[in-house]
Formats: sequence, structure tokens, C-alpha cells
Amino acid sequence: MIHTIDVVVIGGGLHGLSCALQLARRGVSVTVLERRWIGRHASTANAGGIRALNRDRRELDLTLHSLELWRSLADSLGEDCGFQQVGQVRIAENPTDLAHEAQRVNSLQQAGYTHEEMLDKASLYTLLPSLAPHCSGASYARDDGSADPHLTVNAYRRAAESAGVLLLEGRGVNALASESLEWRVDTDYETFVAASVVIAAGTWSAALAGLVGEKVPAGVKASMMTVTEQVSEFSGPVIGCVGEALSLKQTRTGSLLIGGGLQGQADVEKERTYVDFHALATGMTTPLRLFPQLAGVRIARCWTGIEARTPDDLPIIGPSSRLPGIFYCYGFSGHGFALVPVVGAIIADMIVGETSVHEKWPVSALGIGRFEHRKEDTNER
Repeated sequence: MIHTIDVVVIGGGLHGLSCALQLARRGVSVTVLERRWIGRHASTANAGGIRALNRDRRELDLTLHSLELWRSLADSLGEDCGFQQVGQVRIAENPTDLAHEAQRVNSLQQAGYTHEEMLDKASLYTLLPSLAPHCSGASYARDDGSADPHLTVNAYRRAAESAGVLLLEGRGVNALASESLEWRVDTDYETFVAASVVIAAGTWSAALAGLVGEKVPAGVKASMMTVTEQVSEFSGPVIGCVGEALSLKQTRTGSLLIGGGLQGQADVEKERTYVDFHALATGMTTPLRLFPQLAGVRIARCWTGIEARTPDDLPIIGPSSRLPGIFYCYGFSGHGFALVPVVGAIIADMIVGETSVHEKWPVSALGIGRFEHRKEDTNER
């Protein structure tokens, strides 16, 4: 059976859902095709961080705009996503690291950004009184926070369906081809013909682009997460540390969620991931050094997901540079959760032909064109 619609979104993760929702709210007919089930991989396997602190300048403006959208997201979606605007600190354990952080924050402030500030030692220990005594200070973004990935996926799913989006699970795409001025998308069950296709399939986006002969970056990350038993009240902000892979926060249920980028192993073909317990154990030395009182806290479980990584660790957002009607939304490289609300709006504006899209959204540095002249094989990353 052949179905004709305006847009097919390939990938039922958070970014695919966000694109579909925003398109539907602009009057566009949308179908989302998900090979497994909605939110199967990185969307529900991440730590839920919403961070502008220490962001790359090329995506900083988008992040700050997305933070504004997170504040009202529950109203927009009609249900709670577990958003907590508790702030985030990046601890400097010695004077050298503190000086580097101060220089970085000063550079931001000179450029007109005001979302980060420096905390001296006294201010840091007022914020984190249970912190080990050796630290020198920190950078601080008081408007940062976190949300619950599972609640967010469910909220986006229900909002998209309410807006008229058709979500089809168990629909792997096995063919994608240009047909006159439209795109033909084949699954094992049906065929769709659409003017535009959004490829938002994470690590598998490169394979989909390959169906139409476009080579795009195809790296992978398998970031590990750890959750502990419930503990007594732990100081409020999300905690990071200069030079260390750490993101530490207390959830609403009282457990501690520890992430930050420690890597497990991923088998992309089998869609399986594996925790590297040696690397995980080594990584736990950082939170224990900062908070020795956690030594007796028991680990409840560990996991890792599969997510796409680009050579420069920045996402690919926008149209194909040579295939009209193809749009990319993937490669968030471990920090895409915070961008979910804004990226859907960007892709939707591009597809409906919003004339001021490039003035409204600073995404020129995040297009696929930045990789066209790379000489190295991007699959090696």
C-alpha cells in the first residue's frame, strides 16, 4: 500500500518526535517510522542533562534558547517532563584548573554571555557543604538543570499523537529513493511518498543516507550510566569536574545518577551495548574523591546506550547539501537532550520554508556541508 504525506520522519527518538510535533503544529501531515519502538536507544538511555555550562560556542545560542523552551515545556506538551532547574557546577580541584575556568568564563562574558559565573572557594562550599575540602572553586550556570528522559519521551509521544502525527513502530526503512520531486520510502509493510524526509535515526542515520548515495559521518558513542540506591538529601546542582568525565545529580526519587561520558562498547549491527565494568570502576574514583561519604552507597544498576557521534562532536542539523527534500537531525554526540525542544522547531521552520530561518536560528555551523571536504574516513571516529 502506498501512502502520500507531506513529511516522513525516520527515527522515533526524542529529536524525531520533536521534529514531527513541530511540523504537525504547522499544519504538515507527518508519519514517524521507528524500526524498534519509540525512544528505544539514546533517548531513554541518557542522563537527562540540560546544560549550557561549557558548551561549544557553535551550539551555545541554540542551547540558551532551548533552556528557555524547557521552562515552559510542560505547558507546551501538556504534561510534566521532570524538569528541574537546579543549576550546574564545574568544579576546579586546584588553582591551575580554576584559573583556566576563570579565563574561559571571562571570555564568554566579554562576548556578551551572562549565563556562567565563577564561584570562589567559599561560595562553592556554601553551595556544596559536603564537598571534600581540597577544591579551589568552580564555574557555575545557575539556569542549567535536568529532566527525566522517560517522562520526556512519553510526553512528546502523546503530544505528537494528539497533534495528528502517525507513529509507526517496527517499521525499518529498507529503501529510500528519489521519485520525481518527491521521496519514496519503503518499509516491509508499506510505502510512503513524501516531499520531505527527516533522517533522525541516530547512529543509523549514515546508513539511511547511504541509500541515496550521500556519505555522512557515522561515529558511535556508548556512554555509561550508573544509578545508586536512595540516599539522604544531596546538595542541589548537577555536578561536573574539570578534566573528568562526570555528571552527578540526585533524582526526584532520591537515588544518585552518575554519568559524564565514560564509554562502554556498542555493537551497532546487533543494536546491543555492553557496560565496561573496569572503565566504570575507574571512573567512580572521581565522585568518591569529591564526596568520600559516598563510599558506602550501593549501586543499583548500570547501563549504556547507542548514540551517534560526529568527528567534531557537534550535531548535524539541516538540509542535505545536494539532495533537495532530505533533512538531517542527528549526531548530537552525547549532549543532545538539552536541544530537543529547539531542534524540532528549527527543522520544522526549514521544511515549511520560513524565510527568516537562518536569521532566527544560528545553525550555519551545524550543517552537513562542514564535512564535505574532509579527507579522512569519518567512519573511523
